[in-house]
Amino acid sequence: MAVQPRSDEQGYRVHSSHWGPFEGRWLGEQLDIRPTCSVGETPPLMGNLVDTARHATRVTQPMIRSGWLEAGPGPSIRGRDPFIPVSWDEAVRLVGDEIRRVIELHGNESIYGGSYGWSSAGRFHHAQSHVHRFLNVAGGYVASKGTYSTGAAEVFLPHVVDAVDTVTSLWHDWEAIITGSDLILAFGGIPLKNMLVAPGGVADHCGHENLRRYSANGGTVVSVSPVRDDVPTDLPCEWIPMRAFGDTALLLALSYVLINEGLHDERFLDRYTVGFPRFADYVLGKTDGIPKTPSWAEGICGVAASDVVLLARRAASSRTLVNTTYSLQRSQFGEQPLWAALSFAALLGQVGLPGRGFSYGLGSMGSHGKLPMAFPIPALPQGKNRVATFIPVARVADMLLRPGQDYDFDGHVLTYPDIHLVYWAGGNPFHHHQDLFRLREAFARPDTVVVHEQYWTATARHADVVLPVTLSMERSDLGAGRQDTRLIAMHQLVPPLAGTRDDFDIFADLAAHLGVREEYTEGRSSHQWLDVMVAQVQQSMSSVGLNPPDRDEFWRVGGLDIPTRPRGETPIEAFRRNPDRHPLPTPSGRIELFSEVIASFGYDDCPGHATWLEPSERVTVSEQQQGFLQLVANNPATRLHSQLDPGRTSRHSKVSGREPLRIAARDAAVRGIADGDLVRVWNDRGQLLAGAVVTNDVVDGAVQLSTGAWFEPADLDGRPTCIHGNPNSVTLDAGTSRLSQGCSGQLARVRVEKFLGEAPDVTVTKHAPHSD
Repeated sequence: MAVQPRSDEQGYRVHSSHWGPFEGRWLGEQLDIRPTCSVGETPPLMGNLVDTARHATRVTQPMIRSGWLEAGPGPSIRGRDPFIPVSWDEAVRLVGDEIRRVIELHGNESIYGGSYGWSSAGRFHHAQSHVHRFLNVAGGYVASKGTYSTGAAEVFLPHVVDAVDTVTSLWHDWEAIITGSDLILAFGGIPLKNMLVAPGGVADHCGHENLRRYSANGGTVVSVSPVRDDVPTDLPCEWIPMRAFGDTALLLALSYVLINEGLHDERFLDRYTVGFPRFADYVLGKTDGIPKTPSWAEGICGVAASDVVLLARRAASSRTLVNTTYSLQRSQFGEQPLWAALSFAALLGQVGLPGRGFSYGLGSMGSHGKLPMAFPIPALPQGKNRVATFIPVARVADMLLRPGQDYDFDGHVLTYPDIHLVYWAGGNPFHHHQDLFRLREAFARPDTVVVHEQYWTATARHADVVLPVTLSMERSDLGAGRQDTRLIAMHQLVPPLAGTRDDFDIFADLAAHLGVREEYTEGRSSHQWLDVMVAQVQQSMSSVGLNPPDRDEFWRVGGLDIPTRPRGETPIEAFRRNPDRHPLPTPSGRIELFSEVIASFGYDDCPGHATWLEPSERVTVSEQQQGFLQLVANNPATRLHSQLDPGRTSRHSKVSGREPLRIAARDAAVRGIADGDLVRVWNDRGQLLAGAVVTNDVVDGAVQLSTGAWFEPADLDGRPTCIHGNPNSVTLDAGTSRLSQGCSGQLARVRVEKFLGEAPDVTVTKHAPHSD
């Protein structure tokens, strides 16, 4: 099998990241890198790796919050006390004793195992796997379910069509789209910045090339978004500037046109769907007296009624793919735009045809649109959790603030547990959660918060115990993304920073303290675990008729190519060919335009069919005239979430040291805001400072501010403020609906004005909290 040779004549060694493989060599204080992505452009995020291995914000030894060390465990205001350094032996003793105390007094259901899977591209040194494995051998923990990215879709889509992973990974591939479609209606666009990233890495950055090929083959992408550059601006993509929150209304109006003009495919609807008559009655206004006409939708979405009519007719006369990005469901009632898009695609009658119909997530990650791997990639087993209690991932603040309170989730009534110990390894909740000032209140409630961290992020600063861990480049590992083309032998590039340890070694010592070391390690070192995983790859390759390299060859050449499965009939194509023999995994076996199950739950925030529901955070035209603006808080282009915010690429994107806020020229002029001005963004939840960028790439009435600036709270003019510009300082911490309880952080109502006071200096990304 062909492999990518490792160039080591100048000291370079192969490694990888979530944004792709690279070769690096350590020059003493910084990393010299050269990307090795086999296809496509080099992700700009590579620049963040250069100068962050020895950055001043690294955690260099175990640290204990002084208040916890002096007064002992208990609820406390976190994020203000100084930290006291201790030895590793002392840290292991303190943490191990606290875990034992909490279990003995309150049980394992009082431990929350917090984590998020983006910590490392490696398959073994994967913080989320390690913290879950450790807590499982210690008796179990309260887990989180779902993701901030797709929490609403993960619960909703299986009710009406299929599992999220099936829809995103197995329904559509780029080759079929390029040849089978001539119109992509891209709700939320197809952002290139997202296609440069995937969990575990992206060896082939082919997103831009695929869109270029699609265009060259006569295809047209029509991006429906408040932001122009949600599609490549160097390709002939069309932009329909739409007000935020307008997707559902627009899609219902498009469906109205099809039904009203007889352009819907009745044969397809009869054979492959259930619930069309009830959905049609709603769209036509027979059930609520409000026809969902293009004129009705125009007042909500801002797209001219005449353009809505033309777009519906265009979709009906084209080979059309209706695509929705993750962003659509990350807001209030986020299930509805997905259901409305699926319903519109069903009315077109093209679902199940190659490259056409309905798609979820294309453009949201680099793995979507690629063929599946020929064999599975191993991962660290996490074991069995003996605690059944869980929460939807975006409900962590509710859990901490409301122990014992009931809440709805997917047809069930659940109860928030009483958490006394939060153990967090991998991830930064003070980035990806909403209403961060409320999260600060929530983090004050547990007895103890333990965090594994490389840097002094806001999560580390709000902990009681901070255990310093190595960076990915300071250890060896195996790296591979979902549906990727390479398995990377990730060589250690940088000597571990003195005082830091691998997650595996930390948990091994804690497991020994609790008497379960053998269960956690299975008698293996980290290098022996890597050998086991390489052997699993070799076995998988042999099972599909491939000749695997031996272990030494694998590490010598830096990895191996991963073939894809030949494209066969996809699950949705098989369904279309014969829905009786290949039904969907829904109650009816069909696409559910009306769901009897969802309707039976009685949720007024998620009825039985796609419905327009008025979000409390939507800025209406009249409110815009009163000075409100719609905040769009999307993913950044200059870092992965909040990772490596002090890195070179992320740092150079700042405006006056703050996160850039893009504002339409017209809205800026009304407020006297110019490029580079410091602006204040606020609502009832809090406020933030950001640097203004005046542009024509966002619709009037909206501002765009990426997530991921390290949260730096301060009191400014008597108000809680993030002086660095994290938009989650002002976003809504509420579930998308009682069905899925997904994240609602994409859109918020705010006010914006030029800041004329004296702004505090941003320090959180410059040095450790104790460096002075």
